[in-house]
Amino acid sequence: MASRPNLNALVSDIRSCRICAGDLPHAVRPVLPICPTAKLCIAGPAPAGQRVHNTGIAYADASGGRLWAWLAMDSDVFYDESRIAIVPMGFAFPGCDDSGADKPPRPECAHHWHGQLFAAAPKSSLLLAIATCAQRYYLNGGAKKSVTETVRAWREYGPFVMPLPHPSGRNNGWLRKNPWFEGELIQKPRARGALALSSER
Repeated sequence: MASRPNLNALVSDIRSCRICAGDLPHAVRPVLPICPTAKLCIAGPAPAGQRVHNTGIAYADASGGRLWAWLAMDSDVFYDESRIAIVPMGFAFPGCDDSGADKPPRPECAHHWHGQLFAAAPKSSLLLAIATCAQRYYLNGGAKKSVTETVRAWREYGPFVMPLPHPSGRNNGWLRKNPWFEGELIQKPRARGALALSSER
């Protein structure tokens, strides 16, 4: 039987990766907090915004505060790599488009690194798939035509994967149109997240 790849060595390789350097408007700074003991994996699009790029801290903006609130966590728990892994589809901030929105994640990360990364990482108790690109990748073809439909269909994805909308302020309109999410459904990932973290003990 082949031995499991060394996660720490692989993460070091990813953090020094420069495959997409020629396609970014800034220096490459992969953001990938992950540890062999993490039980909850948060999988989203890419590090969002210049602040995250500058600090190297995932969700270092208002979207992070909203995500912590959704999961009923404080920042100390959220940023404890021994408990929670944050694995973006693209590891580096891709820059902004002409409208000021973040560009989609660079595809090189998923093609080159994700298979190796999840072969090296221990299986988490819960993976939260945030926004369209992560849902298409992690739901094994089960993502619907829209994030709304996918999130509503959360029961279809079993106990180990939970789809969520992005917590960005750009989704405020979506949240107003879909009050059922914060009013009712958010209790599900919150409870599952707590259960995943409790399984580490």
